[in-house]
Amino acid sequence: MRMAGVDRRTMLKGVGGLAALGVSGVALKYGFNTDDQEQDPTQRVAKDVSATDKRLIFSNWPEYIDEDDGDYVSTLTQFERDTGIEVRYTADVNDNNEFFAKVKNQLGSGTSSKRDLFALTDWMAARMIQVGWIQKLDTTKTPNLQANIIDSLKSPEWDPKREYSAPWQSGLTGIAYNKAKVGEIKSFKELLTRKDLKGRISLLTEMRDTMGFLLMINGGDPENFTDDEWQDAVDLLKKARSDGQVRSFTGNEYVQDLASGNVLACEAWSGDIANAGDDNLVWIPPEEGIMIWADNMLVPNLATHQDNAETWINYYYEPEVAAKLAAYNSYICPVKGAQEAMQDVDPEQVENELIFPTEKTLSQTHRFMALDEATMRTYEGDFADVTA
Repeated sequence: MRMAGVDRRTMLKGVGGLAALGVSGVALKYGFNTDDQEQDPTQRVAKDVSATDKRLIFSNWPEYIDEDDGDYVSTLTQFERDTGIEVRYTADVNDNNEFFAKVKNQLGSGTSSKRDLFALTDWMAARMIQVGWIQKLDTTKTPNLQANIIDSLKSPEWDPKREYSAPWQSGLTGIAYNKAKVGEIKSFKELLTRKDLKGRISLLTEMRDTMGFLLMINGGDPENFTDDEWQDAVDLLKKARSDGQVRSFTGNEYVQDLASGNVLACEAWSGDIANAGDDNLVWIPPEEGIMIWADNMLVPNLATHQDNAETWINYYYEPEVAAKLAAYNSYICPVKGAQEAMQDVDPEQVENELIFPTEKTLSQTHRFMALDEATMRTYEGDFADVTA
């Protein structure tokens, strides 16, 4: 299978559909390793000024939303027109851990993050929910979410009733290369070993994405592996780094390096490449398999415009709006009815597997094994030792 031009991030089970990542209760409850950072979200509720202050502050990942262009009116602009809510949309989520560092002091101490909404990948969303940093949604104000979320994303183990989270988009992790500067690349192993790529590749700072592929190269299963298999994968990554094969470990900024030729090939999120607007950039599923993920909208404690945030969530779960957004960014759409609505939005995208994947495509996907807290800290430390 070849898919050209595609973006982003949750380890979901692919065979027979997308099943949300399960994370152990131990890992979630003690995800930040300090009891004093745990909060009771019911005691961290700010006065909601949405009725008198029609604003919304939303932090999201780059290249993740459509933009106004000539006669084209973006979903964000249309939302503002329809609701009268002014959105301060900031693409300042470049990496889950990096964004966590931006807000941990505020949320961990029970103060405001100065945001009403942000989007994080399942494993980080789960940790924040379980540590008590996220507000429960008023489901009476998000009826489209309850009615239209696709079945495969409806009941993740860490938020089974979707009371705290709403998927923004889902996507695939694979390989991208610049076909104007290098020949075809088919596997992740090639990425790490081909001499013509030495010093000209980048890998992602998302541990679960990158190490999932390293495990698969050695014949392991990212969903079920041993400590010995983990260490073999770490050793393989160390060798690639020490051999000078890897130029850098990055968040979303890899697209610029790929387009300019600073890197010839890289680990990449599917939609990022589609949104780059460069026909020389190609995204492919590696021969080893594909990692799959979702990013989730969350209302943090002490948000002052929660009602406006819920209005936003409800709006983006209208099938016509979801189809318009998905046609622009080429991510897996989490909304029922969007594929039918796509017929009017962009008929050429109705069968786009990056937006509406078939079971055959999903059968090639993998999620990352749930980790207890002690193992999580060990593995993240191992990964940081190589990537730092």
